[in-house]
Amino acid sequence: MPTEQLTFKGHSGEDLSARFDTPNGPILASAIFAHCFTCSKDILAAKRISQRLASAGIAVLRFDFTGLGHSQGEFANTHFSSNIEDLRLAAEFLASRSNPVGLLVGHSLGGAAVLKVAAEIPTVKAVVTIGAPSNPEHVVANFGCHIDEIREKGEAEVNLAGRGFTIKKEFLDDIASAKLLPAVASMKKALLVLHAPLDATVSIDNAAEIFTAAKHPKSFVTLDNADHLLTAADDAEYAASVIGAWASRYLDLPKPAAPIGAPEGIVRVNEVDPNGFKQDINAGPKHHLLADEPLAYGGTDLGLTPYQLLSAGLGACTSMTIRMYARRKKWPLDHVSVDVTHDKIHSIDCVHCERGEHKIDQFRRVITLEGDLDDDQFNRLMSIADRCPVHQTLEGEIEIVTERA
Repeated sequence: MPTEQLTFKGHSGEDLSARFDTPNGPILASAIFAHCFTCSKDILAAKRISQRLASAGIAVLRFDFTGLGHSQGEFANTHFSSNIEDLRLAAEFLASRSNPVGLLVGHSLGGAAVLKVAAEIPTVKAVVTIGAPSNPEHVVANFGCHIDEIREKGEAEVNLAGRGFTIKKEFLDDIASAKLLPAVASMKKALLVLHAPLDATVSIDNAAEIFTAAKHPKSFVTLDNADHLLTAADDAEYAASVIGAWASRYLDLPKPAAPIGAPEGIVRVNEVDPNGFKQDINAGPKHHLLADEPLAYGGTDLGLTPYQLLSAGLGACTSMTIRMYARRKKWPLDHVSVDVTHDKIHSIDCVHCERGEHKIDQFRRVITLEGDLDDDQFNRLMSIADRCPVHQTLEGEIEIVTERA
């Protein structure tokens, strides 16, 4: 998906670094992603969720809060209220570009922030939280033995996830005064709460409190064994898919999470992550699937491999061709299944091939037919399998024309 690098002014007047992930086609709605405490806009969960929403026509602005990532400003001078102001300014920035915000997505403390600010952005229709605390003050537990030092000296250096951050007394005072649940109760926006039962950073009790405080429409989806940061690619992918499907309902999109951008008759493949092999595949404006490679080959194993997709085309076409013929003949065929495997073999081992020493591709197809078929009907259907158009394409001459976009 196209990504535009942007900057806008944060609460302190300094530039905040942002990425605007957009669909290949028209923008149907816009969203803001608020990252977790001391994280950045580029963590896996933020990238994958933004890309999935973009594939559904929802453009996403993900930005670094003041003093974090590539944004300017001093983190030591920020607090929960400043995060709220940064979010509000992000919404104003998008609105100035004719992209009014309809969806807010927040991760951890970012989730608490979007709950707090949602009522201040009239165009927002839906809010999503991921592992969010029900009380923003929950984050203070990360400061451990430094809390007394912060209160006595006015500030202290705190190690968070291997990095040092200066935390000031103003931060503690501000976050202690942030009352979240009343804001949730009066938000008047659709709410989706995502939380993992085994989240060791923010317990699932927080999700229960947020969900209970919220008015309908509201939804809760468990993230099963995911960790707090959704570091596993399949957990980030699952959360992204759920958010895309859910949000499309409340943003009044034409199709629920239907990937857009590829015209009818076009199969469009977009790279998901340049560091891996996962691909988003859009077949025209309606259908979407993933391609990937196994873990052993550097992939994340979240989709079919290219050869599995090719095998799937052969298997599906074979089954459809057999069914079409049996239906026309009105034969008692109850069920068809086709197992397809792919391998590279030496051409001298192929009974139908010219002799030679080079290797060729072999697809092995095992067809199961169920029903009260006599031998003639069974044999006829087996022979019909070879008339499958994909079969004939694979065995015929193929020309692939490559052009530069």
